[in-house]
Amino acid sequence: MKAMILAAGKGTRIRPITYTMPKPMIPILQKPVMEFLLELLRQHGFDQIVVNVSHLANEIESYFRDGQHFGVQIAYSFEGRIIDGELVGEAIGSAGGMRRIQDFSPFFDDTFVVLCGDALIDLDLTAAVKWHKAKGAIATVVMKSVPKEEVSSYGVVVTDEDGRIKAFQEKPSVEEALSTNINTGIYIFEPEVLNYIPSGQEYDIGSQLFPKLVEIAAPFYGISMDFQWVDIGKVPDYWQAIQDVLMGKVKNVKIPGHQVREGIYTGLNVAVNWDKVDITGPVYIGGMTHIEDGAKIVGPTMIGPNCWICGDATVENSVIFEYARLGPGVRLVDKLVFGRYCVDKTGATIDVQAAALDWLITDTRQAPPSEPPSERQAIADLLDSH
Repeated sequence: MKAMILAAGKGTRIRPITYTMPKPMIPILQKPVMEFLLELLRQHGFDQIVVNVSHLANEIESYFRDGQHFGVQIAYSFEGRIIDGELVGEAIGSAGGMRRIQDFSPFFDDTFVVLCGDALIDLDLTAAVKWHKAKGAIATVVMKSVPKEEVSSYGVVVTDEDGRIKAFQEKPSVEEALSTNINTGIYIFEPEVLNYIPSGQEYDIGSQLFPKLVEIAAPFYGISMDFQWVDIGKVPDYWQAIQDVLMGKVKNVKIPGHQVREGIYTGLNVAVNWDKVDITGPVYIGGMTHIEDGAKIVGPTMIGPNCWICGDATVENSVIFEYARLGPGVRLVDKLVFGRYCVDKTGATIDVQAAALDWLITDTRQAPPSEPPSERQAIADLLDSH
């Protein structure tokens, strides 16, 4: 069976991570989110998968290649061109990407699914497809019900009692919302749906194709299902997803490595004197990371591989990506450290290099910076206050 993963977006809402990493490659405890999607698709018999790529396409293609290591077949549809020797992404919209694949060669010749490449899900795809076929649908949106007070964060889907989609509301107020069912970015299509997508132009599934299907009264349905759906579309979402994984709330994601103490997991060859650090789980520490004596780490916290946490540093409820060096005395609470950026859980970002703070948060592959003691407390307070 055939599927498409949407992976061409720039991921502007989850910057700074997506400056150097496409959204489908964002790791959930060292494993790209798209890898979980491939496992789900394979589990339900979808083993022929086309991925549309654009922004940082090489990162995705060089990791997943032809899919054989993941038990599936993968091909890529690149949206963009080379300008002055550089690959420049030019995404053509989610529906435009589908049409481009079909125009190249009619790949979609039977019922197929389309998934956004930036969410963790444990959906029973087999049951969803069975329901879609029983309805005689040309298109089905897999929905999830959320508490009424949360509807303003999502695209709301309005259906009749038979499940036929009547309207969409984009992030309505609680008072205006006509439903608590939201669009999860998981779609089931028949090949005929491609007849409603124009060739050679930018076209979006949610804002253009779906309103068109409602307008022409196509057999267009929504099914509300009870499943785990962890969106990582924005920095706060990603921060929360890591917290939930570490706390065991995401059932299809296991904490990697081996458990060395209650709630503490490590990769290979972590350098730490367990009797001289204060670590409270749940915590994951990646391989070849050094934790100096006197450091304090409070979970839920993820520290990536090849990091160096200096003595007297405190890391609490935070996500630290690989090769980060946290200087002595730094106090990070509810933060995400990615390269030269320190981000709080609301998404507010400090560029530590531009702010001349890279003596405190830097890359372990560089020589350790000299530390100006007079600035230490002021900087620690600055990071703690954001």
